[in-house]
Amino acid sequence: MAKGYWIVSIDVSDADAYGDYQAFVRPFLADNSGRFVVRGGQNEIVEGTGRARQVVVEFPSFEQARAAYWSEAYQSGMQKRLAASVADFVIVEGYDA
Repeated sequence: MAKGYWIVSIDVSDADAYGDYQAFVRPFLADNSGRFVVRGGQNEIVEGTGRARQVVVEFPSFEQARAAYWSEAYQSGMQKRLAASVADFVIVEGYDA
């Protein structure tokens, strides 16, 4: 079964408030079988445009990635992210050859 991913590009406007989101999302992901594959760090935009911060979260399946995002808990907790940043957020099914 193909894995599922959250692929998120973020510009943070309020680092302190974004820290509140980070404190929420770590245990949320652990409780929902998600794990960080990429979490900030160095990046270089070599084509097109992008945001300052890149995040990739892996889930056991696309369905679990969708369920986590649309859960009541995440929809509530993500308000902290929305208040502190602007993001492009995509849920993607991984390649399973």
